[in-house]
Amino acid sequence: MSRGILAVLALVALVALVALVAGACGGPVLANPPAARPPATPAPEPTARPADPLAVTFPRDDAPHDRLTEWWYYTGHLRGDDGHRFGFELVVFRAERGGFPVTWASHLALTDETAGAFHYAQRTEVGPQVDRSPASAGSPTGFAFAVSGFSVTDPTATLGTPWTMAGTGGTDVLHAAASGAEVFGDPLAAFGLDLALSSTKPPALHDRDGYIDFGPAGGSYYYSRTAMDTTGTVTLGSDTIAVTGDAWFDHQWGDFISVGAGGWDWFALNLDDGTDLTLSLVRAADGTYPLVYGTAVDTAGATTHLGPGDFEVTVTDTWTSPATGFTYPARWTVTVPSLDLEAHLAPTVAQQELDTRSSTGVVYWEGSQVVTATHAGRALGGQAYVELTGYAAGR
Repeated sequence: MSRGILAVLALVALVALVALVAGACGGPVLANPPAARPPATPAPEPTARPADPLAVTFPRDDAPHDRLTEWWYYTGHLRGDDGHRFGFELVVFRAERGGFPVTWASHLALTDETAGAFHYAQRTEVGPQVDRSPASAGSPTGFAFAVSGFSVTDPTATLGTPWTMAGTGGTDVLHAAASGAEVFGDPLAAFGLDLALSSTKPPALHDRDGYIDFGPAGGSYYYSRTAMDTTGTVTLGSDTIAVTGDAWFDHQWGDFISVGAGGWDWFALNLDDGTDLTLSLVRAADGTYPLVYGTAVDTAGATTHLGPGDFEVTVTDTWTSPATGFTYPARWTVTVPSLDLEAHLAPTVAQQELDTRSSTGVVYWEGSQVVTATHAGRALGGQAYVELTGYAAGR
């Protein structure tokens, strides 16, 4: 990403605007019936705030911010007590645009690595009711969201049980489930997650201080919790499977709308020796890479910033989606000379493409990986997640 769907949030806002306009014309789009939509109001005068970058502090900055674009993003790897192996994704996006109501979108995905299957769902919602974040003495202490959403197949119907996400200080709880027409990807009656997560390392502030400068496009605060012990259950059809595993959490916010007009490749690696590594390669529309950076996190949680000359990512294979016809990179070799590191990444399942045009307007690929690596002369394994955007032409 810089992590996540940088250009997508502009489209999230667009979905909200289209919904509001359509409501005024009598045709709801991914929102409540017209009478339930709050009208747009003139944007208030902006409240003066100190210039960016500000110091990132916790638990205050776990919470939502009064900024144009923000997301809370989990990916992870789970092992079932029945031998199953899974990858998962759960994200909540938040967008503010002038006087329009705050807009939310959420994506849920489960990679059944054992069965070679992939399932996903998406929701969108408009309004402040999603945000249930806690505070103490008027100061934010974390985040808590409940996304009920509106059906992408029946815009007049809500989807029932909310997807919930809550956390503070690296102690987080996730609950999300999808069934019936809400399930996309490989056929399945229902799937879901019920997980408790606990961070084992301090938050990693990217670009040293947790602020990424996008130049004329603005800037973004960005930190990760790269190692989170995870326990809970996965629902797969009618089965509930107890799981343990590891998760990665990204939180990003700022006054930006669109960065990376050509897309981006994002990598999050967890090596078996306790080293964590994230890399972001953001492309311009002409195919050049104006923003390339990474962060290495050692076993104790100490971070090392990586600039564009500090690592190399080589694509070694491609995959073409039978559903959309779009072609994506599919295997990679990552080298970081200063760490004496070479890692080879391969998807656990080829088909991990999400067509989220109903909620965020894009088609992208995000999926779990198996890693084989050599680090400081030692051969070891690992796991990873990769996100790819901009490969779906015109999306």
